[in-house]
Amino acid sequence: MVVFFTHERRDGIQLAVTDRSGGVSSAPFDGLNLARHVGDDPDHVSINRARLAAELELPADRLVFMNQCHGAHVEVVDGPWPAEPPECDAVVTTATDLALVVLVADCVPVLLADPAAGVIAAVHAGRPGLLAGIVGATLDAMADLGARAPVALVGPSVCARCYEVPEAMRSAAIAVAPASAAVSWTGTPAIDVAGGVVEQVAARGVPVTWVPGCTREDDRLFSYRRAPRTGRFAGVIRRYAAGVASRAAGEHPAYRAVDTGEAGR
Repeated sequence: MVVFFTHERRDGIQLAVTDRSGGVSSAPFDGLNLARHVGDDPDHVSINRARLAAELELPADRLVFMNQCHGAHVEVVDGPWPAEPPECDAVVTTATDLALVVLVADCVPVLLADPAAGVIAAVHAGRPGLLAGIVGATLDAMADLGARAPVALVGPSVCARCYEVPEAMRSAAIAVAPASAAVSWTGTPAIDVAGGVVEQVAARGVPVTWVPGCTREDDRLFSYRRAPRTGRFAGVIRRYAAGVASRAAGEHPAYRAVDTGEAGR
């Protein structure tokens, strides 16, 4: 059974972050790897995706994945892709019962929703996306569809202490997002990508729920920094059709409460 790292339902919107639990993939992708591009057995990935869809109470073809490319391109969708997903780092929809999926293994998964306007989005925000402005581009796309009061959930990612980079790379990030300034465990230059993402989201007046957790430090999550040959976990968001009842997060059989302290930040 798929066990979510975090899961909630608010105002007709379902938001979830998976971990490695409940999948069939073998090492080094062991568990619920949802990515096809990492070298895992395609049949295993298909089973894992089907299990995720079943836990969401959706057909597998209602999961919308992206061909993520570390840019700032946003796609608006109204149903499943007719062919392979295009290159993009955010998807936006007003459709109901369509689950938007962002895959990560250290980058920041961002889930955005304006329940009143019926607009949702899933965003892949790595360091390049932070610099390129993927968060702002997504919020602009949502506004074009009528979003006026979105809220955000920022999922677990590699923490600042574990993301050591050259000084020039840190300086470039600070120039765009000052909150991304950080130092590693050993005192060397580092980037707090999630901190920068939260700063950018909050600067647009969007309330943020920041789920704590460091992918490199928490073995429940895949991490490219910990093991370059690894799988991907997911951030998932969907909007329920009007009048459709669903299980509340606390009643969900695959719900795992997450410590809301500062561990892993």
